[in-house]
Parts: sequence; structure tokens; C-alpha cells
Amino acid sequence: MKYGVTLLSSVPGRAEPSDKSEMVTQLLFGDAYKVLDERAKWVRIRLAFDAYECWIDRKQNLFIEKEEYEIIAALKGTPVAGDLVSVLRDESGQMFPVLLGASLPGLREGNLSIGGKSFTLEGEVIEMHKKPIKPLICNYAALFLNAPYLWGGRSPFGIDCSGFTQIAYKMAGKNLPRDAWQQAELGATLSFVEESEPGDLAFFDDEEGNIIHVGILLDEGRIIHASGKVRIDHIDHYGIFNSEIKGYSHKLRLIKKLL
Repeated sequence: MKYGVTLLSSVPGRAEPSDKSEMVTQLLFGDAYKVLDERAKWVRIRLAFDAYECWIDRKQNLFIEKEEYEIIAALKGTPVAGDLVSVLRDESGQMFPVLLGASLPGLREGNLSIGGKSFTLEGEVIEMHKKPIKPLICNYAALFLNAPYLWGGRSPFGIDCSGFTQIAYKMAGKNLPRDAWQQAELGATLSFVEESEPGDLAFFDDEEGNIIHVGILLDEGRIIHASGKVRIDHIDHYGIFNSEIKGYSHKLRLIKKLL
């Protein structure tokens, strides 16, 4: 088996080996993966972070040794980039943009070696604590306010609902699976919105009962979620009330406490 890592700010992960295929997720700098299959122009991968599988452009793939992959995959408390856009400079001075929430595996005193390259970081770092800190989830989620909605996205320049909850929890030290329905299978179920705490997750379904949306609960009956953009709306036992359309945009299915 082969292994790889992303050294680009963002890489689209597609459902099929084609530029026309749906983007189902997005790799950020520092994401390591196993290589499952190879085509002439494409590589099928499984991400170490959340076990998500997708195809990436071979030109955006960087192979690494198994030993380096295992080190990255086993790291606990990997620091993440804390600025909207940080910069890594390699030994030749070339700049590599790094987006908010991207992993910086092995970062020591501003220096990072990964994929056969050495970098110096210019930007803020979010250091991980030994245990996830729930109050930080809402703080980090707020950094993405007004980020545009993008199906499959995981960055402040385009993000979907479950990518948003995943990255906010990641920055607070808790790993979540990629899709909303997977996240809904975790944690303890709460009976009422009033029982929730800031940082709990609310899930929403369609007419067939399928989980189609997720957001992060705040205080005072509010929720932050990605719908059109990352925004704050009111929530009650019916669902999300959007003041702009003066109606409910999402029907509440369940609330989960993960921390």
C-alpha cells in the first residue's frame, strides 16, 4: 500500500475520478491518507483523519513513506492553523498558504518538516489541549461566520454544514466523522432544545426522515450553521427560524451532546 499527504491549501476530493464529478470533501494542508487505487490521472484515497474515501487529482498528490504516514496518523493533539490564511515558507522562500483549521503535524517552535520539505510558519497556531474543551467550539465556529456555503467544502472560502461542524470540533480537540448522518450517530440524545449547552449539535431531516443538515447550538436559543453561508439563526423545537425569509428553513430531528 502507498501513502500520501496534502501540502496544498485545499484539494477537492471527488466521488469519481473526473474533474466533472461531485466534490464530496476537501483536503486541507497536512491531511495524510492511504492510497487505495490509482488511475492515470487520479488517486483514490482514505483519509487518516476521518476515514473518508474520495478521488484526488494525481498532480495534487504527494507520496510519503509508510513510517511518516503512521507518525502523522498517530499524532494526538496536532496543532492547527489559527489564522484565516497563514503562510508556510520552505527553505527556498516559496510560500504555501495554509487555511484556518488545517493540521500542522509535528510543528515545533514555528518549524515543520513534512513530505520531505521543511517549513517555517508565519501565523497564529491553535495548540491542542489534552482533552477537548467544549466552550471553545463556539468560539472557533464564529471564526467562520459569513464563509460561503460550498458542497463538500471544509475551509473559510467554502464550507458545507457537516464540514463546518467537523472543523470547529477539530479545532477544539474532538474528531468527528465527515457527514451529518455519521455525526448524528454519536453522543447522547437530548429531549429538548432547552436541555442543550453551547457546543451541542442539532440535526435536521427531510420529509423521508433522512438527516440532511447539522449545526452548532449557541446560547439564548441560537444556532450557528452553514446554509448559504455560515450564519446565526434562532432555533426552537420546530427547527431553525430564518428571520430573512420569516419562516422555518430546517425541521429539527434531534439534538446530540458529544462532550
